[in-house]
Amino acid sequence: MKPARRILDKVANGDLTTGVLLTDQCYPEMVEYCALAGMDYLIVDREHGPFDDQLTARLCSLGRMTDFAVMVRPIDSTYPTIRRSIDLGPCGFLLPTVQSAEELDVVRDAIYMPPRGSRRPGGHGNYWVPDFYAETWKSEVEDDFIVVPQIETEKGLENAAEIAAHEIVTAIGIGPYDLSHSIGVNFQPDHPRFIEAVERIREAGRQAGKTMWRIGHGPTMVAEGYHFLCIGEATGLLKAALSQAQVDTATASGAGS
Repeated sequence: MKPARRILDKVANGDLTTGVLLTDQCYPEMVEYCALAGMDYLIVDREHGPFDDQLTARLCSLGRMTDFAVMVRPIDSTYPTIRRSIDLGPCGFLLPTVQSAEELDVVRDAIYMPPRGSRRPGGHGNYWVPDFYAETWKSEVEDDFIVVPQIETEKGLENAAEIAAHEIVTAIGIGPYDLSHSIGVNFQPDHPRFIEAVERIREAGRQAGKTMWRIGHGPTMVAEGYHFLCIGEATGLLKAALSQAQVDTATASGAGS
């Protein structure tokens, strides 16, 4: 699938690769908006967002038609959830709260067709391929499928090296808010323990030959040497832009009076 291959190539080359998370609001036009803004991907957040199968499949369909990468964050990484999620037609997953390589074995089985896995294809995901031969699934979907496991617990942090090294992992990710609470620093991003945890995850990726996916303030992450980025939640970015526009307008009004 071309959108996923484009992401994989950019990430492998160390090119800046940006996207947004859709949690508060999600609608089909977001595919076009993100593409026009020059972003590389969006993630439909079904872990925290109230988005049903039909809406998610619609965004995935638009992604296929426009060659724009639409990923999904499922509510968990169990076999039924992953099988159902891939049937909706995304080109990748952001996996929440991954704590071991064994959990990724389950994801692998739900993503791959036999003999590598046990997936039974169906739904909107079928439209990625021109036929249903196993080799077609492998070459046109499975080999390019994006998988980013989020380290969000102390147990996941302990197993970061084996998680990063897993065969299906594209890049190792982080859930900064949840991880900070798990290690006892309650979202203090400048706390030494949190900084150490981030670097531990990053190093696990380096040792496995994979980069680290980060979510946060884009310029700050770029300055820290990251290039596979989620620059925020879309509604949050809109609120910030509206607030800044109001401040700029009020400032101009005061200056002109």
